[in-house]
Amino acid sequence: MMRNFAQRWVVFVCAVVVWELVTQLAASPFFPPPSRIAQAAVQQWFLSDTVVGDLLASLGRIAAGWLIAVVVGVAIGTLLGRSRTALDYFGPLFAFMRAIPPPVLVPVFLVLLGIGAPMQITVIVFGVVWPILLNTVDGVRSVDQVKVDTARSFRIPRAQWIFGVVLPAATPKIFAGLRVSLSLALVLMVVSELVGSTDGIGYRLMFDQRQFDFPAMWAGIVLLGILGYALNTALLAVERRALSWQPAQATPAASGG
Repeated sequence: MMRNFAQRWVVFVCAVVVWELVTQLAASPFFPPPSRIAQAAVQQWFLSDTVVGDLLASLGRIAAGWLIAVVVGVAIGTLLGRSRTALDYFGPLFAFMRAIPPPVLVPVFLVLLGIGAPMQITVIVFGVVWPILLNTVDGVRSVDQVKVDTARSFRIPRAQWIFGVVLPAATPKIFAGLRVSLSLALVLMVVSELVGSTDGIGYRLMFDQRQFDFPAMWAGIVLLGILGYALNTALLAVERRALSWQPAQATPAASGG
């Protein structure tokens, strides 16, 4: 177990050591060494209560935006996946909307929704729904034809067919979209908080940058990295449990994290 732990973290530890040596030699105020960043992190995370409020605000926006995108993406993806012609009509529209970078729409959502959580959550939903929707369509369309014919033969009710056969069979590809969307949600959370926000990790990054407190700013960046790693690890644990009945599908998904 210790050997596996060392193999996973040896590159990271070496990178931090190199970072410390290079930044100590460069002595740049814009790129502080990890030791100074660690001091700022201790001050912000454990000796101040501001970071707790910012972290909770950001986690709330990620959770709300991502969960709404999951419900919308899976629902619409299932409908389009079970239809033979719907995607032919809606495909060009989705391709056009998916090509629009969500940060570009921040001013539009500011005008429509004003400053606050609704605007930030809308930015997250718009940006992260597409991987979920398209992976759901792909997963639903890949259901084995034998299962389709069997369900028709036994006249299984549509709701039972969708929730008992279609969605479980599409789960591996749905989870692939969930993992991509969760990473995007973290990025869009920061982007939405850079404009028109009074709390959150993104707001704190901009505040520290304007105060020229670069160690604190880098501590916020490190916090984002830790948060992203923790969220991805938690989702992988849920994925392994949900796909435990499909061992052939669960292994590649675990290695991709």
